[in-house]
Amino acid sequence: MGNRPDITISSTDAERLDQLLTGLPGGSVFGRAELEAELARAHVVEPAAMPPNVVTMNSTVRFTVESTGEDFELTLVYPKDVDGSGKTISILAPVGSALLGLSPGDGIDWPAPGGGHLRVVVKAVTFQPERAGQLHR
Repeated sequence: MGNRPDITISSTDAERLDQLLTGLPGGSVFGRAELEAELARAHVVEPAAMPPNVVTMNSTVRFTVESTGEDFELTLVYPKDVDGSGKTISILAPVGSALLGLSPGDGIDWPAPGGGHLRVVVKAVTFQPERAGQLHR
């Protein structure tokens, strides 16, 4: 899948995502191994030290899926927080997993359900809880 950009996640997100993944039955989520590998290689910082342009949990991000040319603006959420608005994406969705820890201009190739890969490119982080002072959301 080529070189992957450096990613940064908060210690709070790292802990909560570890708990989430530990509670899932094996093989129940497509891309779980890739998400676990990303979490293992991530640079982990305290929420107050999070750079303001990094995609964290509950961030709203503008991005493009290059394989389809589609642009989106979605909020990256835990599965329990996905709603029917069409404005949220679960961290357990392939594109959601791909977004975590990226900054504007970063792109990453990620496995797609059904085979192949998709390339996700971050355009902007329009809201980040840490930047807004919400350190323990």
